[in-house]
Amino acid sequence: MLDELSRKLRNALNKFKRRADKKAIEELNRDIQRALFEADVNVELVLELTNRIEEQAFKVKPPPGLTIEKYIIKIVYDELTNFLGKTAFSLKIIPNKTNIILMVGIQGSGKTTSTGKLARYLQKRGRKVGIVCADTWRPGAYDQLNQLAEQNQISFYGEKDNKNSIKIAMNGVNHFIKDKKEIILVDTAGRHKEEKGLMNEMKQIASKINPTEIILVIDGTLGQQSAAQAYAFNKVTDIGSILVTKLDGSAKGGGALSAVTATGAPIKFIGTGEKSEDLEKFDPKTFVGRLLGVPDIKSLLEQIKAAEIAPQKDAQQKFLSGKFTLKDMYEQLKSISKTSFSQKILDAFGMGPQIPPEMKDMAMKNIDVWKYILDSMTEYELEKPKKINRSRLIRIARGSGKAEGDVKQLLEQFDMMKRMFKTFGKQRKFRKGGGIPPGLMGMPKGGIPGKGLPKKFKYKGIR
Repeated sequence: MLDELSRKLRNALNKFKRRADKKAIEELNRDIQRALFEADVNVELVLELTNRIEEQAFKVKPPPGLTIEKYIIKIVYDELTNFLGKTAFSLKIIPNKTNIILMVGIQGSGKTTSTGKLARYLQKRGRKVGIVCADTWRPGAYDQLNQLAEQNQISFYGEKDNKNSIKIAMNGVNHFIKDKKEIILVDTAGRHKEEKGLMNEMKQIASKINPTEIILVIDGTLGQQSAAQAYAFNKVTDIGSILVTKLDGSAKGGGALSAVTATGAPIKFIGTGEKSEDLEKFDPKTFVGRLLGVPDIKSLLEQIKAAEIAPQKDAQQKFLSGKFTLKDMYEQLKSISKTSFSQKILDAFGMGPQIPPEMKDMAMKNIDVWKYILDSMTEYELEKPKKINRSRLIRIARGSGKAEGDVKQLLEQFDMMKRMFKTFGKQRKFRKGGGIPPGLMGMPKGGIPGKGLPKKFKYKGIR
């Protein structure tokens, strides 16, 4: 699917990764422009897109701990995703009601085949589907749709000798309402935006059967011309969504997708081949991830999100001065995922590289326990952990469902972390990259196995 466009975008990103500087960013933008131009994307849209990429790449600094190449990939990904509609849309299916979907489009767009594919797609998801053939203009339309229905064991309705498409559509819908079908797909004759008679017929069918949704099927090989079709059909009847066909091997597929999106009508499905199974829900985020060759785009986005929520300047000052409270730490824990907490907070203060990996692993294992314990504390206790006496400790342990030793361990490690950051903060005033005291929030009680826990880090609040 869009193999040529995908290949060129991937090559552009791979070339950029080898030399992520200003010149490389400019070259990346030019490569993206060439790839999109060759995919028949509108020139103005391409320039607008690449200008935004360049503007962000030069003005926005990556969050702490994130490489420039990863952040640029994220910018390219975001802009291409926005370019193609930002989000995925679902069919308008109303529960406990008969839903009627009217399929319309230009002759030769692949509408009849797409009707069969969509019926199969819905059937595989447990929907009771019926297909109505209301195409009385094209010879063979009845036989083609009937055959597709039989192949997938889907109920079919048609009147081969009747030339009144409006009547057939109404009869078919009534037939399947009685048969208690959940979704009824009505295939209509292919038409051209200049054929006023056929466009009027489509309008009449829509008014008689009152569809839940109207899907416009567009040929992906038409490129930028797709926009004119979408506008023309939307003038005659209320287009609810668009299905783009023939994206497999189409050099103009990028043009079709971007042109249609520019009309404001959501693309909900794309055809990716000739088989009944070759239809997929269109999700711009997944689609762009595949185009860019970033299969684990979700992981990259989570990593960036974690980096972007690094402590603000005032929070940094609190940590580096050793004046932060349990409440400050709690706010960080709530906003950071388990797997990124230790690395993120340390990277934010330039300390990540100085912490042994085994110590970071210990911290991550305890984060869930800490969240339960902190949830059981009062505002007063979070602000003034030194005031947590024996009775308060017992209450916190019971409220969190954790052992008293877990609560005491958290308090000891909190005190140790305050000292650690305070020491590091003082060192930063005189030199870069100074050493830090041993210990890290999250190490097991007693310190690192075989090394113990320095006495000065023992928590003094519980007698």
